[in-house]
Amino acid sequence: MKNVIKKVVIVGGGTAGWISAALLKRVIGNSLEIELIESEAIGTVGVGEATIPPIRLLNNVLGINEAEFLRETKATIKLGIQFENWRVKDESYFHSFGAPGKSMAFCQFHHFWKRSQLLGDTSSLWDYDLNYLCAMQGKFAQINSKDSILELPYAYHFDASLYANFLRKFSEKMGVKRTEGIVQQVALNNESGFVESLTLKDGQVIAGDLFIDCSGFKGLLIQQQLGTGYDDWSHWLPCDRAVAIPSERFETTLPYTRSIAHSAGWQWRIPLQHRNGNGLVYSSAHYTDAEATDLLLSNLESKPLGDPNLIQFKTGRRRKQWNRNVLAVGLSSGFLEPLESTSIHLIQSAIVRLIHLFPHQGIDNSVVNEYNQQSKVEFEQIRDFLILHYHLNERNDSQFWRDLRNMEVPQSLLHKIQLFADSGKIFREQNDLFLESSWIQVMLGQGIIPKDYHPIANNISDEKLFEMLKSIKNIKHEPLSKLPSHDDFLKKYCEL
Repeated sequence: MKNVIKKVVIVGGGTAGWISAALLKRVIGNSLEIELIESEAIGTVGVGEATIPPIRLLNNVLGINEAEFLRETKATIKLGIQFENWRVKDESYFHSFGAPGKSMAFCQFHHFWKRSQLLGDTSSLWDYDLNYLCAMQGKFAQINSKDSILELPYAYHFDASLYANFLRKFSEKMGVKRTEGIVQQVALNNESGFVESLTLKDGQVIAGDLFIDCSGFKGLLIQQQLGTGYDDWSHWLPCDRAVAIPSERFETTLPYTRSIAHSAGWQWRIPLQHRNGNGLVYSSAHYTDAEATDLLLSNLESKPLGDPNLIQFKTGRRRKQWNRNVLAVGLSSGFLEPLESTSIHLIQSAIVRLIHLFPHQGIDNSVVNEYNQQSKVEFEQIRDFLILHYHLNERNDSQFWRDLRNMEVPQSLLHKIQLFADSGKIFREQNDLFLESSWIQVMLGQGIIPKDYHPIANNISDEKLFEMLKSIKNIKHEPLSKLPSHDDFLKKYCEL
């Protein structure tokens, strides 16, 4: 007999646990009892300090005031990511959250730009991207315009620990119960294999109908109890460690993330209001932990504020994100390195998916299977996008980069690369997190110059083409003189 879901028990706090608690309580409300178990004695990884634009939707659904959020989490604005040394050393490109140019029916803007290049134009595609232009000038403010050409999509950098604390206070006000403790025993139903209750170290027994595993890499319920298994993707994404350290903030706060490639991995630099977040993602087959730490410390550019924190991981995903009555969220569900800041988004999408498929009269296999299929596709699409950055490189300075350039990649990604190289065409898969503009920017930035462009781009004369491009460029540049600096925006906005 199926159990009606009346109580959800979340194992683990941190960003994963408190996003899960806050969103479930806010959307499903008083019909659901939620209890979160966490221990002050167990630390969190806390490297997910950069986000992507859907987090603004999460905060809006929760009813969070943006100025208060920015103050409480020491957040800054993120307009995109600058990738340095990825194609070749001493070269960079930008992956912005915006779309270069202007939307065109049946023909994306970059086809017109490609035609202009063949006619001698030397402009960059990013000259037509408002996010990039604002990022390079260090400017930001919300732009209230009904013209889509002036959209300025943004996300945040924030202190993940402060965000978790912020959501904890928010959740507890809504009625989420927090229990301090460490899970010592798990009771499974003899017939169904479902988790029935958890016994804490102090002897408390906590029963529930649905359990959300936010216990991190160890997967306390999803793996240690249910043996769900793991798909290892390290043959495509061989970095398996990270070392992280905070440092003093810079005088000027950049409104974008920096991703700096080294000989066997890459370094992140994330600006916050009170400090910089720094880390090095690397392959332990190529760097020792000591070498990686020395490399990071020698590339900080500001004084360290703590000791290095070493993190070990295996890229991949849990074979089932939902197994029996346990749902894995966050690091317990899998790990895709933070190259495109997807970690916190995967927490958000896991809970949004659960809300869409939430069991009413009890858990059915059809619902679980649909959830797992959607999760699988999401992970694989993000995986392909990350592989793209590594595989399309022209670096010859280390075996790490040569191996990645020559490796076999998933057929789904190979098709995308070949199609763009031949024709300049890119199509977004259903529910792909990344828009066409993201794929276009990374492919161009990593060195793929399409051989051809869409024939619709020939529908106007050379003169009209250059007039159109000039007009779009002028429109994109026009707001820049009126926008405040990123730091001035934060100072004024956070004081409201």
